[in-house]
Amino acid sequence: MAVPAAQAEVGLRFPPTFWWGAATAAYQIEGAVTEDGRVPSIWDTFAARPGAIANGDTGERATDHYHRWADDVALMGSLGLNAYRFSVAWPRAANLDFYDRLVDALLARGIRPVATLYHWDLPQWVEDAGGWANRDTAYRFAEHAGLVGARLGDRVAMWNTLNEPWCSAFLGHGIGVHAPGRRDDPFVAAHHLLLAHGLAVPVLRGASPGATVGIALNAGTVRPVTDADADVDAARRIDGLLNRIFFDPLLRGSYPADVVADTSPFTDWGFVQADDLATISAPIDAIGVNYYQPDLVGAAASPVDDGSPYPTGGQVVHHPVPSPVTDMGWPIDPTGLRDMLVRVTTDYGPIPLYVTENGAAFTDTVVDGRVADPARIDYLRGHLTAAHEAIAAGVDLRGYFAWSLLDNFEWAFGYGKRFGLVHVDYRNFARTPKDSALWYRDVIRRGGL
Repeated sequence: MAVPAAQAEVGLRFPPTFWWGAATAAYQIEGAVTEDGRVPSIWDTFAARPGAIANGDTGERATDHYHRWADDVALMGSLGLNAYRFSVAWPRAANLDFYDRLVDALLARGIRPVATLYHWDLPQWVEDAGGWANRDTAYRFAEHAGLVGARLGDRVAMWNTLNEPWCSAFLGHGIGVHAPGRRDDPFVAAHHLLLAHGLAVPVLRGASPGATVGIALNAGTVRPVTDADADVDAARRIDGLLNRIFFDPLLRGSYPADVVADTSPFTDWGFVQADDLATISAPIDAIGVNYYQPDLVGAAASPVDDGSPYPTGGQVVHHPVPSPVTDMGWPIDPTGLRDMLVRVTTDYGPIPLYVTENGAAFTDTVVDGRVADPARIDYLRGHLTAAHEAIAAGVDLRGYFAWSLLDNFEWAFGYGKRFGLVHVDYRNFARTPKDSALWYRDVIRRGGL
């Protein structure tokens, strides 16, 4: 549940070494999709499909960050960010000059560059060769990691190999609501994504020996709607398909036995080859946790088909969480973030963690040059309080990245959902820091709430 405003600014201090950041993704902000040698991505292709994106929106111009990057970096500096998480567009691999300039500008402002190598924008030529359904794509990704690492590795502070492979696999290959819009085996895609991560880790270590190497997962706290055995088992199933299917191979070198058994009606796991899991579980320095909402689930009285991306044979029902919701309809519950951070530490050991994404969409408008967004401030306050509670419980949490720096192209929702700390006028790309940006600036100055 949201933390009441009366509990605001109660003197919660974060470690002096804490990374205070904001995050973005290339396709969502850059635009310039045909400039300087960029080739088409699966999101260019998907967005051109009638009905795929709300209002027929595309990322063709996005927020024009490709041309306005210098002003955006200055804006980050004015907010006091000491870290910025961005993604390197694989379709720009032939010309990385833009990222050279961006990284240098960040460092000049005292902002740590945090680079994500894959935030869903697979080059269309790789998709045409089979995409994540093709094992070879993992090796192509390792080559991409080598190119980017050789160019930026002397300056990047942290690498995230992949962002939210669950979305790529289950939304892109399971129910087809994200690019590439397939409905095939999401488990094959998930495995090849993890293999790509594992192959890229030693490449990045060689190119960037002083950097932190990790991955960003959309981890979620899954709770049963009652304590009945059937509902508890339903929560176990969803937790396996959302969380443990990624955490276990990465940190334990194996897929969970119960997940393999649960999914036997949908896949035979024959795509897992000898030594794959040893590659996937290459030691990493940190895990990024992207958190937005919890899940409340129960057993289905009879098989249901509610469009869920989780392959459960219709045995699980998702229930509404009794809490306020964001403009996305997502429940606001900071306790889910605290519980997830504690759970990762308890289950997998004291690995360093970063909240690599956390934020909320609300309906924002500019009035007399100001964007008043008290709901977002309450959201951020509540989740930072939860993050502090996790630190107090022994979690080695080292940083927090608000999603997102800018309003942007919100994937299948187009431009209709605004997550940014900074408002973007899509008519002229004018930037207006929202009240939440100024509030976050003050939090950073104080080093806490």
